[in-house]
Amino acid sequence: MTFERWRGYTPGPNEVLPPNPVCRLHKSLYGLKHASRQWNQTFTKVLVDAGYTQSESDTSLYVKASPTAFVAVLVYVDDIAIASNNDEELSALKSTLVAAFKIKDLGLMRFFLGLEIARSVSGISVCQRKYALDLLETVGLLACKPASVHMDPYAHLSLEDGTPLPSARPYRELIGRLLYLTITRPVITFAVHKLSQFLQRPTDVHLQAAHRFLKYVKGNPGQGLFYPSNSELCLNAFADADWASCRDTRISTTGYCVYLGTSLICWRSQNKSAIYIVTNPVFHERTKHVELDCHIVRNQLKAGTLTAIHVTSVNQLSDILTKPLHPSPFHFLLGRLSVSSLYLPRDPD
Repeated sequence: MTFERWRGYTPGPNEVLPPNPVCRLHKSLYGLKHASRQWNQTFTKVLVDAGYTQSESDTSLYVKASPTAFVAVLVYVDDIAIASNNDEELSALKSTLVAAFKIKDLGLMRFFLGLEIARSVSGISVCQRKYALDLLETVGLLACKPASVHMDPYAHLSLEDGTPLPSARPYRELIGRLLYLTITRPVITFAVHKLSQFLQRPTDVHLQAAHRFLKYVKGNPGQGLFYPSNSELCLNAFADADWASCRDTRISTTGYCVYLGTSLICWRSQNKSAIYIVTNPVFHERTKHVELDCHIVRNQLKAGTLTAIHVTSVNQLSDILTKPLHPSPFHFLLGRLSVSSLYLPRDPD
């Protein structure tokens, strides 16, 4: 780029510039087109050279394991979180990063990308209390009366409900912020995804449902996930489907949650794509692995590694991810969903 276009560069008193001077950059800066790619490539090379392996399922995760140590590095742009059970490996990693980049060690993690982390002898709690309170204040519901559940179990939202809003932007911005809140609040996943189906043409009814959702958040803004320190290493998964529950498309809603011991590590709520598979024979991206996955699961069942068990509705933890529930079953399942209320007093044992 020419110096004249480079933010008004002024030559020094004894500096003489040639005709049509240009600036040659030796480092990637914020705002440049390829800055993020160059940073990611450089950071990845430094860690790979230090013996770390980049995860194939999540490229922002780097892991180094040995018989005596384990180190995990999670990076989001230039924010880095490190977890390790070995102080020597942790110090070596910090030295490697200091030698390659200019970094600042913030010590034990307390805040990370809007997440609040609290550690104790019993385990680790993660929540988004400040984020939730800021959201309530932005919408003007900080002083509202809390709701016991996040969705009305009698209300079945549809595209044709209500009057279209004058502008869809405030609704879309609200749903976007609610999506980020699902990182630590799995119980709200179904409600947020349901509300996100009306982004194209939101109405006053959809906005009222979103405000009811925020009233539920107001009741316990510090609700989040809890990872106990003494949990056993055993995988348990719950899966459920609410058949043809959508009034507009008649597609089903599926939900699942996976536990490592008593720690909730993975969950999802989505609309089932059976209609698309039936009507589109070349819909390969969602069907090409179905047969392979079935054989893998079947082989694991035969080997005894996996066990498939029917779960009754009262004990089906993923039921909360597929449909709105009445207060009694909602709070019963919520109490078993490995969530914590960090800022609320505990009930006496």
